[in-house]
Amino acid sequence: MIQDMIAAERRELAAVLGDLTPAGWGSATLCAGWRVPEVVAHMTMPFRFSTGRFVREMVKSGGRFHRMADRLARQEAASLSRETLVASLRDNADHPWQPPGGGPEGALSHDVIHGLDITTALGLDRRVPRERLEVVLGGVKPKQVKYFGTDLTGVCLRADDLDWSYGTGTVLTGLAQDLLLVLCNRRLPAGRLRGEPSARFTTV
Repeated sequence: MIQDMIAAERRELAAVLGDLTPAGWGSATLCAGWRVPEVVAHMTMPFRFSTGRFVREMVKSGGRFHRMADRLARQEAASLSRETLVASLRDNADHPWQPPGGGPEGALSHDVIHGLDITTALGLDRRVPRERLEVVLGGVKPKQVKYFGTDLTGVCLRADDLDWSYGTGTVLTGLAQDLLLVLCNRRLPAGRLRGEPSARFTTV
């Protein structure tokens, strides 16, 4: 069932990407320093890299995953065409890749979050289906929030479109998919969050 969700998410996002204008394709995303091509290159990297190449690239980057991911995303965004990147996402909808230790839920989370990095930054009115968000949000653990470096001290996230909340303190409300981005330490465009803490998680 989750693999079906992953496939649907990839195909739907590929369709959105295929409809972007050239200016939209070159736009910045919520991933700091990455435009749309870098995010798509990162999302589709597991479909092009063997385990052996992944290990070699990690060694080149001194064992630092984030350094490797940034270097390769920029490299592939520069060398691969838009058509190739979009096709890589669409044609690998059923690819069984899973992040280490993340299982299929981790793969779905990876696709949903990075898809939102693009669509939210571009102001596109795309709503991730409820059942996918429930899987992703249901798997959120404190260690994931810590991994992203998100400071939610004194803040309670409460979705206004799902029966979901996280944390304790002053309430911050918004769409579940927007609060998922908050969990991932993204700063959202103004007007998407409500509550006293909203300025902490909103772009100036």
